[in-house]
Amino acid sequence: MTNSAKYFDEIVQSRRSVRIYDQESDFDHNAVQRSLERATLSPNSSNMQMWEFYRITSEDLKKEVAENCMRQKAATTARELVLFVVRPKLWKERAAFNLEKMKASFPEDMPQKDKDRALSYYEKLVPILYNNDNFGGLKSFFKKVYAWYVGFKKPMYRQVTKTDVRITLHKSVSLAAMTFMYSMKAEGYDTCPMEGFDSKRIKKLLDLPKDAEISMVIGCGAAAEGGIYNERTRVSKEKVIFEK
Repeated sequence: MTNSAKYFDEIVQSRRSVRIYDQESDFDHNAVQRSLERATLSPNSSNMQMWEFYRITSEDLKKEVAENCMRQKAATTARELVLFVVRPKLWKERAAFNLEKMKASFPEDMPQKDKDRALSYYEKLVPILYNNDNFGGLKSFFKKVYAWYVGFKKPMYRQVTKTDVRITLHKSVSLAAMTFMYSMKAEGYDTCPMEGFDSKRIKKLLDLPKDAEISMVIGCGAAAEGGIYNERTRVSKEKVIFEK
């Protein structure tokens, strides 16, 4: 095992969901900024980066957000709260961004047909997948039928509905959230991801865009005594790791 692997193993082993934070110890808010910048480097579907991260640093606003996190101690005692949010309607902007970056990276002697093949992913396939009606009905239905039909003849991507896209976006932002939490642990701080919150009230409180979906709220700080409620418990590795 390399030294880097040993250090990473220490971070993974020591990261716990901390539910009570020390109010007296120093807290470097810049560590949150650094960790979020690292989170932006996380892998994500098609490099679309359809996420946004909201830092709640104001004491008054933090109290209101914590109230709508059902007053969980991980929220009420946090030194800072961070919201991990997905933005489905950013797909056109992000696809255009990737297109321009891709065009700029092409070698001058690259054949045009190869360029067209590469660009077609963001020019054709991404719009088909991400362009959905408001209710996810007809377009999702026809895309599902098409995937089912093609799948009879050859391997075919099946996750094509509006719901499938939402799941993909939340998977991507969850990867960023995990990067953030490991980074915060490396910075010497603790975190707790929370799913128990009133998303409608928090969206209104923060005036988030209509299409925004809050994936999780993460509390940050240094663990207080008793902040970890119990010993870590995991099912045996034989129940979750398989080799075929």
